Amino acid sequence: MSEDLSEHRKEIDRIDDEILRLLNIRSQSVIEIGKLKKQQDAGANLHTPAREAAIFDRLIAKNPGPFPTDAIRPVYREIMSASLSLEGPQKVAYLGPRATFTHMACMQKFGSSAQYVPVNSIRDVFSEVERGRANFGVVPIENTTEGVVNHTLDMFIDSNLLIYGEVLQEVSHHLLSSSGVAEAVKKICSHPHAIAQCRNWLEANMPLVPVSEVASTARAAEMCLDDPSIAAIASELAAQLYGLKILKSRIEDNLNNMTRFLVLSQKPPQRTGKDKTSLMLSIKDKVGALYDLLRPFASHGLSMTKIESRPSRRKAWEYIFFVDVEGHIEEERVKKAVEEITGRCLFMKVLGSYPAHT
Repeated sequence: MSEDLSEHRKEIDRIDDEILRLLNIRSQSVIEIGKLKKQQDAGANLHTPAREAAIFDRLIAKNPGPFPTDAIRPVYREIMSASLSLEGPQKVAYLGPRATFTHMACMQKFGSSAQYVPVNSIRDVFSEVERGRANFGVVPIENTTEGVVNHTLDMFIDSNLLIYGEVLQEVSHHLLSSSGVAEAVKKICSHPHAIAQCRNWLEANMPLVPVSEVASTARAAEMCLDDPSIAAIASELAAQLYGLKILKSRIEDNLNNMTRFLVLSQKPPQRTGKDKTSLMLSIKDKVGALYDLLRPFASHGLSMTKIESRPSRRKAWEYIFFVDVEGHIEEERVKKAVEEITGRCLFMKVLGSYPAHT
């Protein structure tokens, strides 16, 4: 048996050596592609979602097994992340600090080889990308439990940034501490949204322990390092980065707790064939105005996946609507619907056409 095991391990080592050799050959091609991209457009985004999606789709379709199909995407995300770093630095601004769910969404989108820049507010994320200090920004837009993030919507009113992509991140909350002893916990800290998403569990399991709101789940994790009597509601990544123990896993009340994040850029992505378009518009104040707004989407066979309203902040009782529809602005049906709607609006702004999350 030991001889058989040894032979199999030697074979795995041989294959790993070959994989490493091929990765380096692949990297040489990536470097050449990066040079060609810069010659064509020095300011172009090196990250190309259309090409990324094509690679994923092709490999998933060709996979004969037994390697799990679900593992192809995360494995190749890291390969492509490392490859992009060879073409040039990919700076991504996000609502920090480290180990927040926004940080996790960044890593899901861009892999571990990107350069992540934590900032203090959603406004700062927009600013970093607008000023060219970051290639991309990642901001939360809505949560299945807590609803829309209004501050992100409001930022689009005055910003010229485009939506470059979206990320759906599962939000699993864990109770963490430095001691790992539940009986030692005298206070629980976390972000208000995380506390709200775990309210039922807290009331049922730790009703006598006071709960305090702090700026972020990561900040709560940091506080645990200085005080073993504090527990944090935070992510598994926070436990890893701050060296904390998990007292209880998945304490969120809704097991289908998801947050949607938007990727921001100065430039639009290429069309992929599985796209979504986001619009911002203000309608005239008259009877049937909202119906007139929605009708062109239906008449052109477009599925509207989201509509949200916000006060315009310019005139009392005037509202701005944020709308998501399936399809790309270059598609004829989308283009025609937008043209029809534009004539019925006080103003219309296309926030971007970008790959839908898969």
